Amino acid sequence: MFKKVLVANRGEIALRVICACKELGIQTVAVYSEADAHSLPVRFADEAVCIGPARPSSSYLNIPSVISAAAITGADAIHPGYGFLSEDPNFAEVCETSGVAFIGPSPDLIRLMADKSAARRRMKEEGIPVLPGSEGLVATPDEAAEVAREVGYPVLLKAAMGGGGRGMRVARERSEIEPAFGVARREALQAFGSEDLYLERLVPNARHIEFQILVDRSGKARHLGERECSIQRRYQKILEESPAPGVSPERRRGIGSLIETALSRIGYTNAGTVEFLMDEQGKFYFLEMNTRLQVEHPVTEMVTGIDLVKSQILLAAGSPVPEIANGEMCLRGHGIECRINAEDPITFAPSSGRITSLHVPGGTGVRVDSASYTECFVHPYYDSLVAKLIVHGRNREEALSRMTRALEMFIVEGIQTSIPLHRKILADPDFLRGNYNLRFLERYQSRLALAAG
Repeated sequence: MFKKVLVANRGEIALRVICACKELGIQTVAVYSEADAHSLPVRFADEAVCIGPARPSSSYLNIPSVISAAAITGADAIHPGYGFLSEDPNFAEVCETSGVAFIGPSPDLIRLMADKSAARRRMKEEGIPVLPGSEGLVATPDEAAEVAREVGYPVLLKAAMGGGGRGMRVARERSEIEPAFGVARREALQAFGSEDLYLERLVPNARHIEFQILVDRSGKARHLGERECSIQRRYQKILEESPAPGVSPERRRGIGSLIETALSRIGYTNAGTVEFLMDEQGKFYFLEMNTRLQVEHPVTEMVTGIDLVKSQILLAAGSPVPEIANGEMCLRGHGIECRINAEDPITFAPSSGRITSLHVPGGTGVRVDSASYTECFVHPYYDSLVAKLIVHGRNREEALSRMTRALEMFIVEGIQTSIPLHRKILADPDFLRGNYNLRFLERYQSRLALAAG
């Protein structure tokens, strides 16, 4: 087992990792920027090292600074959290060459899954269903148009090294291919340093479903069920739940088994999330794989009872995947997570500033993951996440009731937050029926605009 883990992150996820390490009897090192000198991770870690100025490029993304902090504190492992360096294969390689364990998959697997086109091709070879589209990259608008003609419109041009919705453009007919190609290529180059694109058929009214996976060094893989992540704005998730409405136990077992086999065969290790689009007929299509911990991991923890952060650490130290009764995952009750972001609940404009008053809800089945506190400052340099509000109920109805009550009791003053938006979503008849997809928020905002006009 590791003796000391350096947490190469900030905010709630850094605090979450520190908590897991404390329960495992492992000492922790927090790294922090000058802006985060008074943060809770710095306060509660055993040691803390300042690694640079506020801007991420000078601190949390500065690999030499992070590795130097590990060296001077004697850390024998690094947990990257999510975001920042968590899916950087070069960082994972530097950890290895520096003699520090990287708590995650191998650099080669991170690199494979970072290339969305290559990941799509490899998962298809392993029997995972993929959307009709290009077999590799599309180099010109004419090449993209030819593939689009074969698979049928509408289509989506996507950055091969992309994520988070950047470098993606829809073309609904031939005349839209060239302008969409140009914009997607420029966005991809600016955001990811690569202008490579691939093409997939667009699935109308799709749902975003993802499966949580753990794999040990022996190749034994275990899926922990799925999460529904279709409530999104600008391709960013804001609410997740598990199990997903409309996914049957039989379908869960079938897709889960395919994923377990595929990841065992490609040599994946540690935790990961395989993301799918599900069409209106209930068919699944591989979207991408995240080779890290997800923001929404607490939803799975609530319905499985498995601590995913502890599991990551134990797997990296050579432990086997957690044993499950009767060898089959059984999801217990229902979990929902609302991301409480520092932003305008209507326009989504960031809202940085000082939190003047904070009260988090509690009670049966309620959990809050946060590193925020009264008088702390929400900086404009980083992600806008203030807290994650997670609830668990015996069924979806009880979980919805608990989330509604918890949101009413969640007080954040001094900045704007997404709490009012979450309260409206939970009162929406379609959401209450589980009848929603990736267009839910788009339609919801259109209704608001009509009502206001």
